[in-house]
Amino acid sequence: MEFLAEYAGFLARTVTVVVAIVLILLVVAVLRQKGQRSSGHLSVRKLNEFYRELREHLEDSVLHKDQLKRQRKAEAKAHKAEQKKPVDKPRVFVLDFDGDIKASATEQLRHEVTAVLSMAQPSDEVVVRLESGGGMVHAYGLASSQLARLRDAGLPLTVCVDKVAASGGYMMACVANRVLAAPFAVLGSIGVVAQLPNVHRLLKKHDIDVEVLTAGEFKRTLTVFGENTEKGREKFQEDLELTHQLFKGFVSRYRPQLDIDKVATGEVWLGLSALEHELVDALQTSDEYLARRANEAELFQLRFINRKSLQERIGLAASVAIDRVLLGWWERLLQQRFWQ
Repeated sequence: MEFLAEYAGFLARTVTVVVAIVLILLVVAVLRQKGQRSSGHLSVRKLNEFYRELREHLEDSVLHKDQLKRQRKAEAKAHKAEQKKPVDKPRVFVLDFDGDIKASATEQLRHEVTAVLSMAQPSDEVVVRLESGGGMVHAYGLASSQLARLRDAGLPLTVCVDKVAASGGYMMACVANRVLAAPFAVLGSIGVVAQLPNVHRLLKKHDIDVEVLTAGEFKRTLTVFGENTEKGREKFQEDLELTHQLFKGFVSRYRPQLDIDKVATGEVWLGLSALEHELVDALQTSDEYLARRANEAELFQLRFINRKSLQERIGLAASVAIDRVLLGWWERLLQQRFWQ
């Protein structure tokens, strides 16, 4: 019993010290955050070095010592000659956009575009690796406008789609001077969709009334709880048609070669078919395009990193952990169904 009492006292003191340290770290983090004015920072990575390191690592593993020695000697000689007579290579700025339904990556994109426009020359190029299945019209309208800033400034803009650029994703892609897609990437979906449940009859069955008060005839067309009218449905459909017409006009402005009525049906096409319909200009992966450009230009990958608060970092870590658990269970379920 005496031993247990001593151990409990030791444990209590240890916990107290740990809690005190954690509190001190939290206070320091909060004070540092208050003293920081910027909301984030721009990360710049030279991709030429990335490709060079890949090649050199493979050469170290594959070539014999004599071959490797000659290779390194030739490279050193070429590098020395290049330093004596520097050649002004064009620059390629590489941006990444991974879109969700709210186009959340627009916040980073707008800063990256601003940074590029602050120093880019007409001889430079911007390459956007774009992946998005679309989402909210106003959100992707803003994202598309960010790419339009590059186009309006006269900078050559290339969009690479390796997996999907549909709906709002294609709204962004079509702004580019050139659209490159992998052979089985999904593109198109030039259409508008909206849906919402209506539980009015269920509420009425249980004698629950819902009153929807509005000022303006079409302030609310369709509702979740109230009774929907035919007039409201017609107005809602009219709004969808108007949005679709604006979408079609936007795409036609940047890709006038399209038969817009033929492709603006809400359908999607794989890369091979998308090329036939002129939704894209060539079939090529972003890896292939950038690796080739690295031989003739300086490639810089830009990424604006938002500075997150301590609470946001903790929340993000918890969210990622939960997502991993759910994804793991979902994959196991799919595997079981596949093998049964």
